[in-house]
Amino acid sequence: MSSDSQSQAEKQKQARLAIMELANMISVPMSLNAIVNLNVPDLIWQNGSNTPLSSTQILALQQFPPSISPDPENLQRILRMLASYQVFTEHIVGPTNERKYSLTEIGKTLVTNSEGLSFAPYVQQHHHEALVRAWPRLHEAVVDPTLEPFVKANGGVSAYGYYGKNPEMNELMQKAMEGVSVPFMDDLMDAYDGFKGVERLVDVGGSSGACLRMILQRNPSVKEGINFDLPEVVAKAPNFPGVVHVGGDMFKSIPSGDAIFMRWILTTWTDDECKLIMKNCHNALPEGGKVIACEPVLPDETDSSHRTRALLEGDIFVMTIYRTKGKHRTEEEFRSMGLSAGFPNFRSTYVDHFYTLLEFQK
Repeated sequence: MSSDSQSQAEKQKQARLAIMELANMISVPMSLNAIVNLNVPDLIWQNGSNTPLSSTQILALQQFPPSISPDPENLQRILRMLASYQVFTEHIVGPTNERKYSLTEIGKTLVTNSEGLSFAPYVQQHHHEALVRAWPRLHEAVVDPTLEPFVKANGGVSAYGYYGKNPEMNELMQKAMEGVSVPFMDDLMDAYDGFKGVERLVDVGGSSGACLRMILQRNPSVKEGINFDLPEVVAKAPNFPGVVHVGGDMFKSIPSGDAIFMRWILTTWTDDECKLIMKNCHNALPEGGKVIACEPVLPDETDSSHRTRALLEGDIFVMTIYRTKGKHRTEEEFRSMGLSAGFPNFRSTYVDHFYTLLEFQK
């Protein structure tokens, strides 16, 4: 066989291996969800010791009912696979080559912190059975984009409608958003000074008001924070000093303020819906007022970096669950959206690898 033929044969073998990895990749998120449900990250972390533990040791720390006999071999298989994705570090120890596992920096994001937050609820929310039911119908978003796969898989109910009807799921979603938001907000306020001079700040889609509370704590100039969300959402929001909870519909009107803050709002709506939201923001602001939006921003060109993959994967998640024509957008698409709503000034600040801060000034 010639060298060219050998080279081509090797490429074909690599291609077959790659497609096998892709086809079996469902094992990764489902295994991640499994170790969260089993509380493995917190059990390994043990208040910061992060001592390598075997699957048998991990299960011994669980409080299982006497009727349950958990299988350490099956847990080890899950841990080993996730170690290949750098969620855990594998340690092979002793004369029997026992496998033990500690948490990597990725794994540590799943550990519950002193405020009861982590990325674990985000994992659980993404893999809730109502959302999982939608994925086999993803191709239908291409064939019929008028209804989301989630809606088709869940009896005609939208994702937001489903959250509203299921208090347990709504609580999980809010906890997931808070767990993701808090570390991002810390980074945002370390890098961004755009809240200075703002006295009345409106958080559109602010959910529990946790982000608004953090902004007020770090920016004394903000005297009043308006947490604006659906009436059924703000009805359950906790009380924070300086925060007023207001229920309403952002497609009809938005409370007035010196500035409007939004996080991961525009992504889940169509272009026309986003333009309506932005026009309502424009109407609610004085001359010189601004919208401060934190959104995933797609790169102009596609590559295989973790950032690009995370953003493109999130885009497909939006298509499947929230809006078939809701989407992650490029910076230029956001700039054009702002112009069409009457915002002549635009700037972007990259303070996070996933979210970008977008400022639209009236």
